[in-house]
Amino acid sequence: MGFRSLQACVDALQNDRQATGPLARRQLVVVDHPVDPQLEIAEIQRRLFRAGGPAMLFSKPRGSDFPVLVNLYGTRQRVERIFADTLDRVRRLVELKLDPTAALRKPGRYWRSPIDALAMLPKRVRSGPVLTRSIPLSRLPQVVSWPGDGGPFITLPAVYSEHPDTPGTKHSNLGMYRVQLAGNAYEHDREAGLHYQLHRGIGVHHAAALARGAPLKVAIFVGGSPAMAVSAVMPLPEGLSELTFAGALAGHRIPMIPRRGGPAIYADADFVIEGTVNPGATKPEGPFGDHLGYYARRHEFPLLRVDHVWHREGAIWPVTVVGRPPQEDTLFGWLVHELTGPVIPTVLPGVSSIHAVDASGVHPLLLAVGSERYLPWKRSDRPAELLTQASAILGQGQLSLAKYLFIVDGNEAPGLDAHDVEPFLAHLLARVDWTRDCHFHTETTIDTLDYSGSGFNAGSKLVVAARGPARRELTTDLPPGVSLPDGFANPRVCLPGVVAVEGPRIEPRPQLDAPSDAAIWESARTSPWSADVERLCHAIGPEHPLRRFPLIVVVDDAGFAAASLANWLWLTFTRSNPAANVHGVEAFTQQKHWGCRGPLVIDARLKPHHAPPVEEDPAITAAVDALCVRGGPLEGLGL
Repeated sequence: MGFRSLQACVDALQNDRQATGPLARRQLVVVDHPVDPQLEIAEIQRRLFRAGGPAMLFSKPRGSDFPVLVNLYGTRQRVERIFADTLDRVRRLVELKLDPTAALRKPGRYWRSPIDALAMLPKRVRSGPVLTRSIPLSRLPQVVSWPGDGGPFITLPAVYSEHPDTPGTKHSNLGMYRVQLAGNAYEHDREAGLHYQLHRGIGVHHAAALARGAPLKVAIFVGGSPAMAVSAVMPLPEGLSELTFAGALAGHRIPMIPRRGGPAIYADADFVIEGTVNPGATKPEGPFGDHLGYYARRHEFPLLRVDHVWHREGAIWPVTVVGRPPQEDTLFGWLVHELTGPVIPTVLPGVSSIHAVDASGVHPLLLAVGSERYLPWKRSDRPAELLTQASAILGQGQLSLAKYLFIVDGNEAPGLDAHDVEPFLAHLLARVDWTRDCHFHTETTIDTLDYSGSGFNAGSKLVVAARGPARRELTTDLPPGVSLPDGFANPRVCLPGVVAVEGPRIEPRPQLDAPSDAAIWESARTSPWSADVERLCHAIGPEHPLRRFPLIVVVDDAGFAAASLANWLWLTFTRSNPAANVHGVEAFTQQKHWGCRGPLVIDARLKPHHAPPVEEDPAITAAVDALCVRGGPLEGLGL
């Protein structure tokens, strides 16, 4: 029932019945050919994910004593295979949390739920396999994902801490925060970088330790049951331990070894790093190619003083790669939705679905289906309760990092789901009234990794709440020879009702080091390029062909934006800050409310304060191509 170790999972996938078919249909492939952890492994991982390929175990990575595993969570089929024994049981536990009386009505369905609930509780043990060997930090596999990365990072860590005021597993936190193993000014074998963002549970523990003037003890788990990594990214309510959830998903109680003077450690992990974050101790961390598809620049973050590094016999080092979505972490988002989707209406009354759009980088764009339930006797198409629901959504943990929230009334389209992006956008754009439906939040927080704002962690939000009957047909026709102001060209239809236009190019500043705040954000606050977009807005008169499109996006490459929905989502929402970059034709401000009578115009050009996009190294691409040719170690995988 479930997998207690990563090796048990690898063995099961390697022996899967599909392994008798073509190589590309196998769930796991072992590669004995030496492959370089410096960029090569990461490029292979990205190709495996795009191809829907198998997990891959590199048994002899260059310069490493430990095998490296990639793409473990790379397909829905494989995730369902890994958690085949427990997914349905976890769903039933969620159902009972929603409605405890369901057990009385359907005892046959829920007869074993009390047993499963017991399996959720972590178990105290005296020792475990992970304490078998002790090694220096530099002996861990030094996997580097992108050419501009500041060093090797752990990309599937489960970082564990306990509340300094109430130590123990009951008030613990397990989160996936990136860990830089080397590079920058880190002392060899003694220091590592610990990067966590706003609204992360470890921040509560760190703040409590700082208030006491005490260090924060941290344990970093790598490997073990695949349930641990999933639990580390699961958005659980405060008071529910990630270890508890991991037990339910793993199908067994998570064994934890108490440690004197520090947090407990996971007995079945493949590796554990025990360390200390001393008060005020920081060093530059990064750069790092992150999930938005850009480099997170080098910034000061907490410094982890490494006390011990442990590993079990036969330890395996699991790796994922983040970058421009979709990547393997997309499957984490899918699994989170599968397990927690039914909880949404209980946490957010009136909201039936929420989608943090992966192709936009997750946090930049939220889609939500709400409902207008009050004042049923009063006919109105003005959003009312939708705005209350939008405020509630933006008050929920990581959802508060969103920049754009689009919300519609599900009563007007039964069955509409926020995860169906194109139908959702068509429904919204057919109904939206730009004179009343834009609601800005300025001078607020956004994702730490998002450099489109007006400062580090600083930016704005735009809620678009639309309801009522359709007020327009969404056009897809664009006549040739559309007249545009100087510097604008190549209008291309991206979606029904959406057109991209190339604007005057802004000279980028492709730096990976973070200079002073003033140097980074001066142009972001003054927005000197806004004058270009205003010229476009003034040129779109009542009879202009672009007037028929409710949404216009100004980009650097309209052909790229129109090539796919994913491209358009990525460009539009990662390269714009609503308060600075949303414009409109015939815009106005009335009683501090902004609106426009013509199309909404979003400036999604790459700007000087933006971080540079991640790009693969051509030499590494050629080297991996050579591994994929006939007779090569990766032949037949479709890479």
